[in-house]
Amino acid sequence: MSLLFRSKRGEQGAKITRIGPIRRFIMFFVSNAQQAVGSLGELWRTPFASLMTIAVLGLSLTLPATLYVVVKNSQAVGQQWDNPAEITAFLDKDLSSQQVETFQRRVSLMDEVAEVSHISREDALREFREYSGFGSAIDYLDSNPLPDVLIITPVRDYSSSERASQLQRKLASENEVSEVKLDLDWVERLQALIQLIEDALGALAILLCIAVVLIVGNTIRLGILNRRDEIMIMKLVGATDGYIQRPFLYTGAWYGVIGGLIAWLATFLLIWWIRAAVLRVTELYDSQFRLQGLSFNELLILWAVAVGLGLLGSWIAVRRHVAAIEPR
Repeated sequence: MSLLFRSKRGEQGAKITRIGPIRRFIMFFVSNAQQAVGSLGELWRTPFASLMTIAVLGLSLTLPATLYVVVKNSQAVGQQWDNPAEITAFLDKDLSSQQVETFQRRVSLMDEVAEVSHISREDALREFREYSGFGSAIDYLDSNPLPDVLIITPVRDYSSSERASQLQRKLASENEVSEVKLDLDWVERLQALIQLIEDALGALAILLCIAVVLIVGNTIRLGILNRRDEIMIMKLVGATDGYIQRPFLYTGAWYGVIGGLIAWLATFLLIWWIRAAVLRVTELYDSQFRLQGLSFNELLILWAVAVGLGLLGSWIAVRRHVAAIEPR
């Protein structure tokens, strides 16, 4: 206690022990290190109760972290599909081959167009006969009912939904075109679904963080009440509230440190479990998409959030309950 509290004697032969600023600075960090190690020792003295609190903290952060991974990968898929890559223009069936070729050349010269491919009426009918299953019925048709089709790929500046719609309207105004298709409904549904998941993730993350703060705060409160007599004695000998509060704050920090590690491990295991299912789906669709987990920076953010929640819960508890304990 001699290093923490300056002892004063009466004015008769008064002697005041003064501590230099350098020594005071060093002893501040030494004292904090001792209290941090001591608070970790307190956790090991009650392993079951401490593990329960740490597990709740870690697993509570696992669910929003896993949902964040789902949202991040959904956004990656959405970025691949968000921009409509092709516009389908159905030409007038009365156009001759020369007129179709001329119109195709004219469309390819537009500044908004990167590439144009032509599907002739004969090729379209051949594909329809092969894949539709109505091959025998098509033979009874007097003429080919299918039109020539142009598949138009916009340039990058016109690949967004809004600019592609402008190009669609421009093509629809051409006399040679009977109809232009630009399917944006599924893109808008995908964006709305991703936004819904993001909003639900945010709300769920806030609720779970509040729950973590309350659980940590209640655990620290019980620890304060169990050491009530010790706190009263420390105050009698001159300990400040800040000195008494620090071990409990370090306890909350340890909850966050270890709970963050549990969240890391649980999130990794869940992503590993989901990755196998995603791989099977992508193989069925012949896709090169691969599930992305949490990056190193995101893991650090998750760990920092866990430590911050532990500190916040313990700070709320000690600010209220330590100050309320006064020697009689």
